Amino acid sequence: MRPSADTFHLAIPARDLDEAATFYVGGLGAKLARRYADRITLDFFGDQLVCHLDPEAVAERAVAYPRHFGVTFADSGDFDRLLRLVELRKLRVLDGPHVRFEGTAEEHRTIFLVDPSNNVLEFKHYLDPRLCY
Repeated sequence: MRPSADTFHLAIPARDLDEAATFYVGGLGAKLARRYADRITLDFFGDQLVCHLDPEAVAERAVAYPRHFGVTFADSGDFDRLLRLVELRKLRVLDGPHVRFEGTAEEHRTIFLVDPSNNVLEFKHYLDPRLCY
C-alpha cells in the first residue's frame, strides 16, 4: 500500500490543451497544477494526470477497451454527485450509467466518459467496498 503522500501519475495524449483544460478543470472539477506549452498537469481526484500535446497520438475514435482510466468511488454519494455533474455540464458519455454484473459479488454502477481527445474515463462504485482494489 502506498503512503498517502504518494501520488499515482498518468500521462495521456491531447489534441488541444485548451480543450483538455476545459474538460478536466471546467467539466470534471480537476485542479490545474501547472501549464506549459506542451502539457498541462492536473490534480485529478488526488492523483496526477498530465495531458501531453500530441495530436498525432490521439485515437480516431473513443473505445473503452483495452485502455481507459478513472476513479472507483468508495462512497456511493460521490458517484451520484459525479452523475449530476455529467448531466449538468453535458459531458460526453460513451456508455452508461448502468449496473454491471448485477446480482454478483462484482456488482457495480458505472459510467464511461470521453474527453475531447477521445481518451475514455470510467467512474464506478462497487456495492461491496472490498472490491475497490
